[in-house]
Amino acid sequence: MLRGLLLCALLFAGAAAPAKEPGRLIRYDNVQSANLLPRSLTIWLPPGYDGSDERYPVLYMHDGHNLFDAATSNFNKEWGVDEAMERLVLEGTVRPAIVVGVWATEQRLRDYMPAKVAAALPEPYRAQLRELHKGLPLSDDYLRFLVKELKPWVDRSFRTLPGKDNTFISGSSMGGLISLYAMAEYPEVFGKGAAISTHWPLFLSWPVEPRPDAEKAAVTAAFETWLETALPSPTTHALYFDHGTETIDVLYAPYQERVDRVVQKRGYRRGENWLTCPFPGAAHEENAWRERIDIPLLFLLGKAPAKECSR
Repeated sequence: MLRGLLLCALLFAGAAAPAKEPGRLIRYDNVQSANLLPRSLTIWLPPGYDGSDERYPVLYMHDGHNLFDAATSNFNKEWGVDEAMERLVLEGTVRPAIVVGVWATEQRLRDYMPAKVAAALPEPYRAQLRELHKGLPLSDDYLRFLVKELKPWVDRSFRTLPGKDNTFISGSSMGGLISLYAMAEYPEVFGKGAAISTHWPLFLSWPVEPRPDAEKAAVTAAFETWLETALPSPTTHALYFDHGTETIDVLYAPYQERVDRVVQKRGYRRGENWLTCPFPGAAHEENAWRERIDIPLLFLLGKAPAKECSR
């Protein structure tokens, strides 16, 4: 892993000429891991990074190929995270931060499926997930890659603030699930997380149809069983969730309501260290996430804590 990253650093350091814009992107390809497929990274450095010795918080985001450039995305759509961060930083509403976009691979579903949630499902549903994902979850290996391999390299290679209170994680759909899993499994590493359009049903549903009642009950129970003991302390952590109401997001509200009960029972307080935001009319796709990206960014990095589901 380290050899691959260092090689990438050597290959790309010379090619990354300073951009005209205050913030800039750097791409690293063929990043190796001990247990996972190689993948690419795209890292955004905030305005002023190159001209200072300041240290910065770091936001790790999944599906990095969809975050910054439509040309590398799955659907020719992108979140516009760099544009949003640039604007919010220059407005002075969020802290300047480094954003690490971790690209997905062909094993995305296995990488992002929380292993302990899958293990809490009754066997018929575990077997269905294995078939759907073409194997067992790799999420524990993926998190070890983030925490044990990638983060140490990022902290050595860039001027970061490496502690929990300055390390955040976010993603959408299955990326929302793995963000929550990262918070629960490594609470000493990630202090805040944002799960956007979180794919609570686990199983795919295209075209969109309600999931069978027995499956829905089993999946919801698995999340509740896991979260009741896994959620980190509300005195030290903060959680953001959201969902739309169109396409597959139309299925999410009942699952989110059950998760919210567990979050509240654990001691999280809505509007303080927790937000769950519905977005009527929003679909499950990058343009919708682009339209509301300011809100999770303000929750994670805002200079004043975000207390509601709007700017």
